[in-house]
Amino acid sequence: MKLWEKSSQTENIIEKFTVGNDRELDLQLATADVIGSLAHTKMLHTIGLLSLSELESIHKELKKLYREINDGNFEIEEGVEDIHSQVELILTQRIGDAGKKIHSGRSRNDQVLVDLKIFFRSEIEKIVNNSKLLFDQLNNLSEEYKDVLIPGYTHLQIAMPSSFGLWFGAYAESLIDDLEMMLAAWKVSNKNPLGSAAGYGSSFPLNRTLTTELLGFDGLNYNVVYAQMGRGKTERIIAQGISSIAATLAKFSMDVCLYINQNFGFISFPDELTTGSSIMPHKKNPDVFELIRSRCNKIQALPNEIAMMTTNLPSGYHRDLQLLKENLFSAFESLNECLLISKYMLEHIIIKDNILDDSKYDYLFSVEVVNNEVLNGVPFREAYKNIGAAIESGTFQPIRAVKHTHEGSIGNLCHKEIREDFTQVYNSFNFEKVHTAIENLVK
Repeated sequence: MKLWEKSSQTENIIEKFTVGNDRELDLQLATADVIGSLAHTKMLHTIGLLSLSELESIHKELKKLYREINDGNFEIEEGVEDIHSQVELILTQRIGDAGKKIHSGRSRNDQVLVDLKIFFRSEIEKIVNNSKLLFDQLNNLSEEYKDVLIPGYTHLQIAMPSSFGLWFGAYAESLIDDLEMMLAAWKVSNKNPLGSAAGYGSSFPLNRTLTTELLGFDGLNYNVVYAQMGRGKTERIIAQGISSIAATLAKFSMDVCLYINQNFGFISFPDELTTGSSIMPHKKNPDVFELIRSRCNKIQALPNEIAMMTTNLPSGYHRDLQLLKENLFSAFESLNECLLISKYMLEHIIIKDNILDDSKYDYLFSVEVVNNEVLNGVPFREAYKNIGAAIESGTFQPIRAVKHTHEGSIGNLCHKEIREDFTQVYNSFNFEKVHTAIENLVK
């Protein structure tokens, strides 16, 4: 079954190529399609295109279908082109001609647009919530190990004293900026394209404000041409958001792979969380973080992939856009898995104490010695030269007391302020508004 099919049939080779694996991907849009249809048909009743009895019959079956999908009792049948066709087919089989009326005033183009935006909202929420779990873990570790010093590096050379508090806290705060990117993606995704039809509107007196309210969107994509142009652009902005989180995870994973190395030896994990070698019995490999690093580097390529697929497409719908699902849907799943496994690994991380007692780290404290001379009245440039000469002559004596008190330094990690900033961004998503709207539709 195809919504556009008339008298002639498409050759099998053409159908196989054009549909591809869209049926499998469309299963992820099933609940979104039902939700969109609930709102659309409610609107159709208000403008006289569905009678009350037809609306009640349609809604009863759509809600039943919604439960069946959530229970795993749903499939897109062989020969049915997509999720939209399958939902309409089931309704028609169950309630007759009323099921054939649900497509009035919309096209597959705006139907898939609203499905995608409902789905994207759900996926963004999962990523944001999983990011919150990781943020909490990092922030707690930063507090727990705030007094445990480690080397800080520039150019991979030892530079100045750092701490596990600074290290964990840095990645916690990084997630705040990442969620700012996701918030932009949420705002773009949370605009209603339904009613734009094939990209040029409808002669029916559609009430697009009503469907916006019913679906919990913050606003409309007003211009119907732009609503269609938003496909591809929305995906690219979401990809930029998730690639920002991925960049944080990839960098953190690289640090872990360094710090677990025997030449660093700052951290370790229980044996059961590492892997071994087939010939070297001593090996305890950080495969989890190596895979996180690679997965997240792959996700960082996603915005460019989407840009290359959509660059220079003219306005209006093009079948190229169908393929965006293949790139983006798998990235959602991969990033969520990386966030959750990162949190799990950090729940079991083992921190080494007294790292800086080793004399090879003495020069980490050179700046502390310079600053101590400055506090005693020596001009900074002169103090710098004095300590440089002591290092060259082998007479340098470190001062191991680290007296950093300004905001964000070893002695003042600003956990409270960082948590407040995270909470402010997190609450800006206002997921509850969407939950309430959807619950009212499907109850």
